[in-house]
Amino acid sequence: MQAQHDLSDGVARFQREVFPAKLELFARLAQTHRPDTLFIGCSDARVVPELITQSEPGELFVIRTAGNLVPAYAPGPDGVTASIEYAVAVLGVSDIVVCGHSACGAMTALAEGTDLSATSSVAGWLRHADASVARTAGAGPDRLAALVRENVRAQLANLATHPSVARARAAGALTLRGWVYDIRTGGVAEVAAAADHPAALVV
Repeated sequence: MQAQHDLSDGVARFQREVFPAKLELFARLAQTHRPDTLFIGCSDARVVPELITQSEPGELFVIRTAGNLVPAYAPGPDGVTASIEYAVAVLGVSDIVVCGHSACGAMTALAEGTDLSATSSVAGWLRHADASVARTAGAGPDRLAALVRENVRAQLANLATHPSVARARAAGALTLRGWVYDIRTGGVAEVAAAADHPAALVV
């Protein structure tokens, strides 16, 4: 019940303070939807794409999944695939960012071999990270960090299998980027698809 009150208070504050200060922006957004970037992040409540990137409403098209997983393309209805296709083929985004993060619950469960038998849907979904788990099997005490990075690379590879993404990349109209966000420090490290280590902090 307390959470409901908190949400209601937040809506009231938005309507009282935030919305009036951005009237022109919301008037424009009521008529147009042209985000520049598709941001694919984890469902984790601690990872807020608009906050991390300091983006205004309308600038990011966001997909959030457990473990920031992106299934490789397969025919048939799929919410993640449909959202990717819409962002690329209809909205015309020029960038896609796949963002993993520190202390990821999904990656922690996989790194530690947690028994997920009581959550069969979660276990099935996390199978999309099987290859990343195998590639980091010998990573030692830093396995979680290695798995988070490797998972971002794997999802970038999966993204490339989507026809809409492949067409846009072939036309030079789309860039794929991998990030890892550190919750404790606020740092963001770039993860290159073919690199073994993250680059320096983006910011």
